[in-house]
Amino acid sequence: MNEVTSRRMTPIAAALLLLAAQATLAQEAAKPKADATPEKNQLERVEVTANKRVERLENVPLAISVFTAERLERSNVRSLEDVIELTPALSVTYGTTPANNGLNMRGIGTSSIGIGVESDVSVIIDDVPMGAQFMAFKDLADTQRVEVLKGPQSTLFGKSAIAGALLITTKPIGSAIRGDASAYVTNDGEERLRFSVGGEIAPKLGLRVAAAASQFDGNLNNLSTGKKVNGSRDRTLMMKLAWHPTDDIDVEFTPTYNKTRNDCCTFALTSFGTNNQVAGYQNGVKELPASLLLAGITPSPTNRDIRMDSPTGIESEIKGASLRVNWALPNGMSLTSITSGQRYTANDYRDQDFTDVHTLLYYPITAGKSVEGRDAGYVQYGTYVIDTKTQELRLTSADLGNFRYVAGLWWAKNSIDRFFNRGFDGIALSTPIAYYGDTSNRNTAIYGQATWEFIPGTTLVAGLRQNRQVSGYSLTLSNPLPAVFTPTATYSSRDNKEDSTTGKLSLQHQFTPGLMAYAMTSTGYKGKAYDITSGLTAATAAQQPVASESAKHYELGMKGNFFDNRLTMNLAVFNTKFKDYQQNSGSFLPGTSTYVTRLNSIGGVQTRGVELDVAALVTPNFIVNADMAYTKATVTDWPNAPCYNVAGSPNGGFNLECVRNNPLYGGQNTQDVAGGRMPNAPKWKLGMSGRYDLALPDGPFNLFFSGNLRRRTAVLTNINQDPTLASPAVTIVNIGFGLKDKSGKYQLGFYVNNLFDHHYANTGYSGLGTWRVNPVNSGSSYAHTTWTPARDAFSYSAVRLDVKF
Repeated sequence: MNEVTSRRMTPIAAALLLLAAQATLAQEAAKPKADATPEKNQLERVEVTANKRVERLENVPLAISVFTAERLERSNVRSLEDVIELTPALSVTYGTTPANNGLNMRGIGTSSIGIGVESDVSVIIDDVPMGAQFMAFKDLADTQRVEVLKGPQSTLFGKSAIAGALLITTKPIGSAIRGDASAYVTNDGEERLRFSVGGEIAPKLGLRVAAAASQFDGNLNNLSTGKKVNGSRDRTLMMKLAWHPTDDIDVEFTPTYNKTRNDCCTFALTSFGTNNQVAGYQNGVKELPASLLLAGITPSPTNRDIRMDSPTGIESEIKGASLRVNWALPNGMSLTSITSGQRYTANDYRDQDFTDVHTLLYYPITAGKSVEGRDAGYVQYGTYVIDTKTQELRLTSADLGNFRYVAGLWWAKNSIDRFFNRGFDGIALSTPIAYYGDTSNRNTAIYGQATWEFIPGTTLVAGLRQNRQVSGYSLTLSNPLPAVFTPTATYSSRDNKEDSTTGKLSLQHQFTPGLMAYAMTSTGYKGKAYDITSGLTAATAAQQPVASESAKHYELGMKGNFFDNRLTMNLAVFNTKFKDYQQNSGSFLPGTSTYVTRLNSIGGVQTRGVELDVAALVTPNFIVNADMAYTKATVTDWPNAPCYNVAGSPNGGFNLECVRNNPLYGGQNTQDVAGGRMPNAPKWKLGMSGRYDLALPDGPFNLFFSGNLRRRTAVLTNINQDPTLASPAVTIVNIGFGLKDKSGKYQLGFYVNNLFDHHYANTGYSGLGTWRVNPVNSGSSYAHTTWTPARDAFSYSAVRLDVKF
């Protein structure tokens, strides 16, 4: 595995923007200057597709946060992580590689992430769901709107939306040919370039092409190579081709391509021992002293220095296309067919000894093996291949009248192949293993939802979905390389069928043209899971598949539009209970006294809270958005959760709640975590953003000022309730100002991100392995802490140029 070499794109950005600027100036020179941007006396009317038809946000009885193109631009949104920072309902569980990242909605997400476990939050781009959730962690190129649908959405959006869904809509093809370009450069090495152009290229034929490129070298220093790490590189190309063969038929073909390299998830040392003096021996091996392996690294809360001789991260490629055919039927009805196919391939890798020394030369040999030490570092790596195919056929009634409906048929097939190799055959401390695993699922469903205004101003919404899933897996274990892959065990389970029914019911009343309240209930479902990991045994394989998850959801809400559409407020109170939550946990194997830890179903989890979204046009030139959420996401039933270590604890080195050698659970150390907090679920999360446009009476330019603030309270990053793996509360403030020409053709902005330089991390607390005090692999060890700093963990400034032509 060779580390991908970064290539600077500054000359490309400069050349493109110079050409675009020259074209704009030429256009402006050809006509008199005029202020072509009228004053905004009302907020933008926001439309959503949460019910698989275009509706105004204030008319939909569901908690939804919407980010329009204008707001995304104002907040410099580039990737899914940027959207997550803007909405209080979302958070991320970060894994050891980006392929282990997962989304949480209202504090609920998949903690046990693998190819055999589905997500709890579905990500859907232009009606096409991502085959695996982590595929969405990339550039959001040419985005028109992001809708965050909160609570179970299984009725309309399927089984992977048990906690919620993200609907991402890209920009449509316009009539006249128009384009825009944007360049963004920071003083800490980040660069972004975006370009799009589209319009009608022939009668009844439209085309839109969008390209985006970004890269950030990182905010950690690898002393071994002299390069930055903990960054990313992204390339995206999208195209839309629209054809209108008749007045009643529209055809749209959308191919996409993305290539991403992400070298995140590297840990940097923040403390060591009692006085931050680096000492001891890695795994008690005398040839591996900390003074050598961690040379030049000074532990501190803001340390950015590491040592690695192998990269940590993932390189991925997505190729896909969708075909949408819409047939306008009589009486305003429409029949829509959406066909899609995607292939995701990736190579992931991780430096497991966190050093630049060839540690395998000194690790002990496994008993019975004759292997000599290996002149290499301790690494793990693997590949992913994900193939997804979907077909939806949808019938939508006209938007007029007191009774409307949408009904559809759904088919999808998802297959994932995974190869994994860790350590080196015959070397004990490298925990050697290799495997090939695959999982597949095929889903067919019929769904329908009807909206009936049975009394003027009072509307009933009812929906139902019947789903059948057929799923299975196989896993073959082997000794790792350099040994020839020779199966030591093979497990499989195929053609596991399960039928599920989910539904939705809501009642809403329009008190005034600008005030609506609703009550809603819905159910959710997520399919059976498979424990496709190196720890699978014949005994645990016999318990596959793991039972599916289910959810019951209740919500009360209010949506208001006041002062002639100058103020909107959306309020929701919710309570959702999840049963058979899929999580690694210990249990007796049925009919035996054998207690094992495996992917299992724990009793349940729950999320309750209140959310408020506000948009206000304070003056015609001053817009403010505010979003707040109080969320109490907890474990409700898990009496046999694993304990965690506490140095010096009088309870044998475990937390005080731990029942050591619990006879009820096979003599294992367990704790009851009922009432414990769910991981990566802040109790409070809020955000505020705004922009003020200052019109200047003279000259070709106006000024603008922008800013946003976001805050979240402290979170645990593990479900075992270990407080040492907590992420403290953080408040981040960003500001900006700039010039915008009065014709609206171009804009130049200057920004300062993390104005007050608040350092924080979302992950990376689990440490750099084991460091023994003495050169033996036993006895006392040095406690230490680590972090993986967030992208904006350090203050930085940026300049952005936007051009329209």
